[in-house]
Amino acid sequence: MLVVLFFPLAAKADEISSSFATVNGVRLHYLSIGKGEPIILLHGYAETSHMWVPLMTELAKTHQVIAPDLRGAGDSEAPQDGYTKAMLAQDVHALAQKLGYKSVEIVGHDIGLMVAYAYAAQYPSEVSKIVLMDAFLPGVGDWKSVWLMRDLWHFHFYGNTPLALVTGRERIYLEHFWNDFAADPAHSLSEKDREFYAAAYAKPGHMRAGMEYFRAFEQDAKDFAEFAKTPLTMPMMVLSGEKASGQTLIDQGMLVANDVDGVIVPGSGHWLMEEAPDFVIPKLVEFLN
Repeated sequence: MLVVLFFPLAAKADEISSSFATVNGVRLHYLSIGKGEPIILLHGYAETSHMWVPLMTELAKTHQVIAPDLRGAGDSEAPQDGYTKAMLAQDVHALAQKLGYKSVEIVGHDIGLMVAYAYAAQYPSEVSKIVLMDAFLPGVGDWKSVWLMRDLWHFHFYGNTPLALVTGRERIYLEHFWNDFAADPAHSLSEKDREFYAAAYAKPGHMRAGMEYFRAFEQDAKDFAEFAKTPLTMPMMVLSGEKASGQTLIDQGMLVANDVDGVIVPGSGHWLMEEAPDFVIPKLVEFLN
């Protein structure tokens, strides 16, 4: 199935196509544009593949670019299980194989960076470059100081009662992320994007799936600790918000890879693509090209 989406705020975005593929027993939705060597872009929590539209149109000048909705997000299916980052990476890898990709560059933000790392760790010979964007790596270094941070209570907010509390109130819950993790809530996600994402997470099963991303962190920590025993050798860039993950994620990157370029995004909180596009997009284009 193939339909064309129109994004009026992004130049050339009418060339972005929307497709579906069934891999690993789950129907995944993905956006695609361009021709050339493939780049995979992986979104995080409280967003979907839609976050990458401004970057996709730039990268498509020289690459084929795909941005999947992870299992449980956007227009992808939301099964009951399969939310460890190793499994999510296997979904993305199966999609890449279905599309005929032998080697990819991969970029991930938030939960997506964990999936990108799990992809590179499981299929290192099939990844030529990797970018990690603002969050943390469970199981690597002093990860528990992040996982147990009081302000990050949502890492432990899952199950029947939390789900009942947010059902029908998805936007109220998501505003916590968009506002509290931005350097300035007034310069975080746009109103149009907030409406878009709130509707996406209000779809049946999707808020539960989002909580499962966090529930899986303990297993992710075990998996990543094992992965980290074999450092990645491909070039890695780490982009970290000055007022968010800061040096922490860069230090973690250096524990799992041998060739790391760590970049602090000045003045930015967690939402790098929205808070600092004029800094972040050129950095990504330069590195990936």
